[in-house]
Formats: sequence, structure tokens, C-alpha cells
Amino acid sequence: MCGGVGSRFWPFSRDNMPKQFLDFFGTGRSLLQMTVDRVRPVVPVENIILVTNAKYATVIKEQLPEIPAGNILFEPARRNTAPCILWATHHIAARNPEAVITTLPSDHLVLKENAFVEAIERGMDFVAGGGRLLTLGIKPTSPNTGYGYIQLGAEVEGCDDVRKVKSFTEKPNPEMARLFVDSGEFFWNSGIFIWRADDVLKAFDEFCPDMAQLFDSGRKYYNTSLENEFIDANFQNAQSISIDYAVMEKASNVYVKTVDLGWSDLGTWKALYEISPRGAEGNVTQNCKVIASGCSGSVFAVTGDKIIVASGLKDYIVADNGNALLIFPIADEQKIRQVVNDVKSRFGDRFV
Repeated sequence: MCGGVGSRFWPFSRDNMPKQFLDFFGTGRSLLQMTVDRVRPVVPVENIILVTNAKYATVIKEQLPEIPAGNILFEPARRNTAPCILWATHHIAARNPEAVITTLPSDHLVLKENAFVEAIERGMDFVAGGGRLLTLGIKPTSPNTGYGYIQLGAEVEGCDDVRKVKSFTEKPNPEMARLFVDSGEFFWNSGIFIWRADDVLKAFDEFCPDMAQLFDSGRKYYNTSLENEFIDANFQNAQSISIDYAVMEKASNVYVKTVDLGWSDLGTWKALYEISPRGAEGNVTQNCKVIASGCSGSVFAVTGDKIIVASGLKDYIVADNGNALLIFPIADEQKIRQVVNDVKSRFGDRFV
């Protein structure tokens, strides 16, 4: 899934070039390219499907020329993850209705790539027999309020690291997050799912019937020359809803595989701060020149040949990209999405 805007990473992530297409770490590979590299040991390139927005066609073809053109699905509208996943599942099911699918966001960081490959392979084996929906749960390292949480349920015989899911909780407040972490019963929801195509379609039929019916009406068109025409006419009529709300929180056959992948969803500046090397005062400098006097716990990022000189900042984001400069408390970073909406409404699209 690579069609999101990533507005919480503004002003680096922009509408015309969201964060999944950026090389955050100076490796020469974007987050999307790194995600594809990560799955190549498990999935042959001809079986890698990308779902994105039509406006990103050029950058995707530039960054991933090896992906067959027919494997890139262009959404005509943004409708969150459930319609995205349902369309891709129909597209894959038209090739193989019992296909085992791993569904991945394109903007995650995984430091332990061998552990990732092993987790995906074992997860695929777990769901291959049918009747199971699996998600990966990340052992929390802090009471992070930016992630959803999964509560572990009953053990699964013969699978030490797989449990039934007892409950899902969306982003909790700090007190609740602390209770979750201290209990040892809760893991971060990675947003990575593994399942069979037919099992996902059954789940949509049961828990999201209107959307299921909308996409079912195009079964004869999937994986044909008429697929895009059907999607262009119908996709925008789908409810904008996440896969968690649409299916995962309602189904009784959901399992979680607990993993340690050195994982971050890189959804926010704070997430980048937490996984980046820090200087003596706890500051992060992201590929830029900085003179910071009396500053601590802050992240500095700038593009172009520019220097940042700052004094007295504690726990701040200073990010400069193109025509936008952000100076914002890290503690308030969840408000950045609203800031972007405000900028757009007051000053127009060219700043977002």
C-alpha cells in the first residue's frame, strides 16, 4: 500500500511526493524501495502488487521499473485501507483464489530483515490451510500513543509465538498506554497482515457487506483489460474506512504473531527521532548542518545547502523543505495533520 500522503511528516512529506518515495536515510533507496527489497526473498517480483494513487504513477515507475505494469493498481480516490485491500484481494483472487497474501504499508522501517523474512514465511505457513487472519504484533519499547495496540488472547497449540487476538485498541492516551505496556499483554499493531484471499473476501462479506457487494459486482472484470474502467466508475463509492475498523476488530478468527523486527512505522517526526542516532544533548540531525546551543531532545532536518542555528530549544521539531518551515513541539506532533489542513485552507495546495 503506497498511496498515502503522510501528512504528519510535513513539510518533508508533500502531496506530490509523500514520505514513502523519499530517501530518509541517505541510502539511495526510498522507503517504498526498501519495502520491496525486504519482500523479494519471500515473494517473486511478478507477484508483488502495488496499490497507489494515480498521481504517483511516474515516480513509482522510476523507482521500481522491475514491477510489471499490470501489478500497479491506481486508486482513483483515497478511501483508506479497507477498499485498497479489498480491490487488491479481488485482483489477486482472479489469478488464484487461494493465494496467500501479505499486506504491507510501504513506509515502515525494519532493521532486522532476516527476522522479518522468517516472520513472513512462518506467517504464510500459519494461514495457508485457510480460516485464519493473521497480524504481526510488535513488542512495545515504550508507551507510545501514536500506535494501536493488540491484546493477546488464548495460546495457539503448536505455535509459541502466535496467540488469538483478544482485543484491538486504537491510539490510547498516555496513562492507558503505560498500563498496556506494564501489563505485558499488549503489543503494537504493525498494520502488517497475512491471510488467504478467499478468507479476506469472506470476512468482507460478513462484516462489511455493502463494500463487499460493490466490489463483488466487478468480479468478471478483475485481471482483465476492463478492470480499471470498473474501478474508476465504482471505487469512489466505497466507504472510507480502515481495515482494522472494517474487519479485524469484528472477526473472531484473528490471530497475532508476536515479533521483534527492529520496527518503526515512521509515521511521525517522533518515530524518526526515536530510531535515529543522537548527539550528546539528545538531538537528531537529519542529513543537515546544525549549530545547536542549549538545545536538547530535538530533531533538525533541512533540505538543500542550508545551515540551522538554534538556541534554547527543548523537544522540538525543526524541519525545512522547499517553501515550508515547521517549528513545532514534539509532544504536539499529532496535531501536525491538522496544521497541514489549516495551511491548505488558508494558503492553498502549493504549500502542502
